[in-house]
Amino acid sequence: MHRYGEGTARYWIFEPAKPTPKSAPVIIFCHGWGVMSPNTYGAWITHLVRRGNIVIYPQYQVVLLASMNDFTPFSFAAEKAAFAELQNPGHVTPELNHVAIVGHSMGGAIVPNLAALASAGNLPIPKAMCCVEPDNHAGFAPAIQMPMEDFTKIPSETLTLVIVGDRDMVARQDTAKEIYALLAHIPAKNKNYVMLVSDFHGSPPLIANHGAPVAHQILDPDAEDFDSPTRHRTPNALNYYGIWKLFDALTDAAFFNKNIQYALGNTPQQRYMGKWSDGTPVKELKVKN
Repeated sequence: MHRYGEGTARYWIFEPAKPTPKSAPVIIFCHGWGVMSPNTYGAWITHLVRRGNIVIYPQYQVVLLASMNDFTPFSFAAEKAAFAELQNPGHVTPELNHVAIVGHSMGGAIVPNLAALASAGNLPIPKAMCCVEPDNHAGFAPAIQMPMEDFTKIPSETLTLVIVGDRDMVARQDTAKEIYALLAHIPAKNKNYVMLVSDFHGSPPLIANHGAPVAHQILDPDAEDFDSPTRHRTPNALNYYGIWKLFDALTDAAFFNKNIQYALGNTPQQRYMGKWSDGTPVKELKVKN
């Protein structure tokens, strides 16, 4: 883990080690509103890096009431700085033809903006993108929104997932549906709209709310953590079989042409969510084109 820059120019780079590869794919990870510390998503980031990815985590805000007009430009600038830093000695070499972007909440809305800006900004064009419970406005001011870029600039071959939670009372589905509609040029075979389904069969229950993607782990002890009820949440089936499986398979398919049946297509492998300890299947994902 290395931290660079200050304030809205800050970003983290996480690289695989022990063993350290010569090169690795790159994941841009866009955080939710107010989640300035990577610790909030620490378990997911650790999982991504242990799979052999470099993860770039831009910090696009330093205060909760920052202007949403700045979120995409700050994220873009941090991404650009991170790719420049990765060219310096001492880093794992980034595989510039193997780049994907993922984000949660406001970060989920930033994802397609960064994908749309990549080509004109001389950055690697992402092969895959995943918007998890995207939310493009503050709950107290739904009329105030972050500007959206021209999504038609995203290549039609970009493998895409938009993931929502059936109990997400924060983002709900308005931003997710808007993003998905604006990606009409991406063919159905390359994208899915997926719903995480809550399941109360066992204890603790699986609740697909806005905090579902959060799985806390200390990555940077000096980074301030967002104080929320989900701060100490650990991964569960919604992470392993839902969000993580889907994004892992999406990048596998985009980078290496494998495991696409676990990411796209409304297949049994994509929908499968594991079993409770008594053998009862966990409620499957709901998938549509």
